[in-house]
Amino acid sequence: MNCESAQEQLIDLLSNQVPKAERAAVEAHLAECPECQAELAATRQLWLAMGSVPVPEPGEKVRSRFYAMLETVQMEEAKKRRRSWKSIARRVRRLLTPELAIRVAYSLSLVLIGLAGGYWLSAKKAPVYEQQISELDAQVKEMRQTVLLSLLENSSATERLRAVEYTKDIEHADEQVVEALLSTLNNDSNVNVRLVTLEALAQLAADPKVREGLVHAIVKQDSPLVQSALADIMVKLQEKRSLKPLRQLLRQENLNDFVKVKIEQTIKDLS
Repeated sequence: MNCESAQEQLIDLLSNQVPKAERAAVEAHLAECPECQAELAATRQLWLAMGSVPVPEPGEKVRSRFYAMLETVQMEEAKKRRRSWKSIARRVRRLLTPELAIRVAYSLSLVLIGLAGGYWLSAKKAPVYEQQISELDAQVKEMRQTVLLSLLENSSATERLRAVEYTKDIEHADEQVVEALLSTLNNDSNVNVRLVTLEALAQLAADPKVREGLVHAIVKQDSPLVQSALADIMVKLQEKRSLKPLRQLLRQENLNDFVKVKIEQTIKDLS
C-alpha cells in the first residue's frame, strides 16, 4: 500500500470504519512510514478538536422564527392552490366553444327526448306510444344529421373528424348527408379527415349513390393513403365500375410506386 491510499483512509481508521482486511494493510504501512504516522497524528488531533467543539444551543427566537417561516410556506401553498383553481376555470372557459355548446345541446335534447319517450310509454296505449316513439326516433335522426352537417363545415379538423363519427349512429343517411360526406372526401384539406370519411362512406355502401360517389372519387384523390384505401374498398365491394377510373389513375405520371402496385393488383382482382 502506498502513502496516498493509506492517508485516504485515516479518517475511516479513526472512526473504526475500515474493513478488517484493509485495516491490517493500513496499519502495516503506518508502522513503516514516518510521514504517514505524522499525518495520522495530525488527523487524530483535528478529530479530537472537532469532538470538543460545543454544540450550539438554539436561541430563544428560533421557535418564533420557525413558526413564522411555516406560516409563510402555508400562505404560499394556499396561493398556489388558488392559482390552480383559476387556471382550471380559464381552461373550462376556453373549452366552452360554440361547437361544444352544439354538442351539449344535442346531448340534452337526447335526454329530453328520452324522458318524453318514457312519459309516452307509461301514459299511452301501445298503438299510440309506438307512433310517438317513431316520431321521436325520426326527430333524433334529423337532429344527428343537422349536427353532422354543421360540424362538417367547421374550420377545425378535429371537429370535422367528430362530425364524421356521428355517421356510426345513422343507419340510413339522407341525400344531403351523403353529398356532404362525398364532398368532404373529395375536397377536405386534411388527409386524416378524408380517410375517416372514406371509412364512414364504406359503411353506407349499400346505398347506390354512395357506391357511385366512391367510384367517381377515385380520380379526384391526390393522397397516396386515400388512393390506396379506395382501391381496397373497391375490391371489398367488388365494384367493377371502378376499373375505368383506376386505369385512368394508373396513367398518372406522378403516381406513388406503392399505390401503382396496389392499383395494378386491384385491377387484376376485379377483372
